[in-house]
Amino acid sequence: MILSAEHIDKAFTGKPLLQDASLFVEKGDRIGILGRNGAGKSTLLRLLAGLEPPDSGQVRRGAGVRLSYLAQNPVFPAGASVAEAALFGVSKEERGVMAYEAMRVLTQLGLTDAEAPADALSGGQKKKLALAAALLRPCDVLLLDEPTNHLDIETAEWLEKRLQAFTGALLLVTHDRYFLERIANRIVEVEGGALYSHPANYSAYLTRKAERQDMERASERKRQAILKKELSWIRRGAPARSTKAKGRIERFEQLSAVEAPQQEQQMHISAASSRLGRKIIEIESVTKAFGEKTLLRDFTYTLLRDDRVGIIGENGCGKTTLLKLLTGELKPDEGRIVRGDTVRIGCFAQGAEALAALPADARAIDAVRDVALAVETDEGRLTAAQLMERFLFDAELQYTPISRLSGGEKRRLQLLTVLMGAPNVLLLDEPTNDLDIQTLTILEDYLDAFPGAVVAVSHDRYFLDRVAHRLFAYEGEGRVRQYPGGYSDYLRLRDPQPQAAAPEKKAAPPRPQREKKVKFTFREQKEFETIDQEVERAETALREIERQMEEAQADYVALQRLEQEKAQAQASLDAVTERWVYLNDLHERMEAEENG
Repeated sequence: MILSAEHIDKAFTGKPLLQDASLFVEKGDRIGILGRNGAGKSTLLRLLAGLEPPDSGQVRRGAGVRLSYLAQNPVFPAGASVAEAALFGVSKEERGVMAYEAMRVLTQLGLTDAEAPADALSGGQKKKLALAAALLRPCDVLLLDEPTNHLDIETAEWLEKRLQAFTGALLLVTHDRYFLERIANRIVEVEGGALYSHPANYSAYLTRKAERQDMERASERKRQAILKKELSWIRRGAPARSTKAKGRIERFEQLSAVEAPQQEQQMHISAASSRLGRKIIEIESVTKAFGEKTLLRDFTYTLLRDDRVGIIGENGCGKTTLLKLLTGELKPDEGRIVRGDTVRIGCFAQGAEALAALPADARAIDAVRDVALAVETDEGRLTAAQLMERFLFDAELQYTPISRLSGGEKRRLQLLTVLMGAPNVLLLDEPTNDLDIQTLTILEDYLDAFPGAVVAVSHDRYFLDRVAHRLFAYEGEGRVRQYPGGYSDYLRLRDPQPQAAAPEKKAAPPRPQREKKVKFTFREQKEFETIDQEVERAETALREIERQMEEAQADYVALQRLEQEKAQAQASLDAVTERWVYLNDLHERMEAEENG
């Protein structure tokens, strides 16, 4: 054991976060810390790091054990450059040796100007600089609070490999489920002030948690049955004077005093959406540049009603710019974007600017009422207060000033204000940042049933696999390439040799001369008669695989197999659809000749 917290109590503004909580960290532990927003995960890390004292209990560190800590909201020494901040806390003797490694890590994180003032960096860049400092500091225990926030996918995968090679103990708070699956060998859940430890990775933890909750419910059912029986005996007139009867009454009182297991609050998203016409958003040959940097080049796409589009690419490539073009906040330099008359866009923006738009001095419920007092949903009319309860804002939180809400609670409130506007097109910019896993799971279910189009910028690989049916991938110099499926499909289809060029090698058949009659071959006639059924079978097979994937969300082995089957089913559907287009086009030309 190299680090421990024993019988810890900690409360803020009268609200208990941790109660008689204990955690023991051994060498080689790779602990993922989970829990709802505001449950006390970051507080637990700060207690372990020695940055805050517990109200009661003890935090102990082994002799000579060195800690390195990444804060959720990092602060750097005044006037420090990027290079100085990265090596802050490293001894002078070690700095010379680590200078090259520091530059390598900073470059990998996209921080190439080592002499730039740290205070001038954006919020995301500051988080990356703090991550570099935490990784560079020699330590035996590494404490990371949301290390993947603001990291693009490639950088998150680089961080994964670096942490897998780390030989000390690791504790991290993260909502990146693939990250947890591949890094953690132990999950600690913060719930109701208690810590529940599961010696497993994320998928095994889900199974163990379900088993624990089943046992708790079974024990509670048994306790209630005994209480009912004993209460009936007492009401019949228990002989209070006998020793045996007194003992039975005392056991009844002890059973009555036992607290029932707390039911985990479930957030339920139910919001209205407006009617959506046939025309959604049409993007025609759009180019957008800032100075000499082109962020989008000759991009064309027609957004459909049921589209689920994910956008990926390195930080700064232009993903958020594309969303701003869709909303009309930015105008294209070339091309045009046409929005349908019935389109009502809801934009869930990212970063400090989006949260700053919430009135800090106002109460949480006022921010929701400013959008609408009530909305019509598929469950009937819901007031702002009722909808807030669905989003886990109890009466106390509803009337709490926004400035006192946690980062996750503000993000959840921001999402609620977007949905309160009854949008029919959702644009989500990094929706997974600062939302806990339970909220993310419910959001993903909501997006499945959302009766409109969804476009999401995200670096969360699990979220993209779960939600996206098509990916837009930025591939440099403003070029955006489209891939069918989610992120795992993208990895399989991505190839430095452009596969899209392969069909062009086969020359298109020459257009028939007018005097030559267009007709099916015998084989084509047979194909035409059954092609509709083949397309339907291919679509049904793909839908069945997607249904199985939804049911197997916690089974990563099954998910991996199903993802491979989905890629094969999608390829089959693409092939039969292409053949359907050719045969129907040929049939239409035949009919035109006959009628002409």
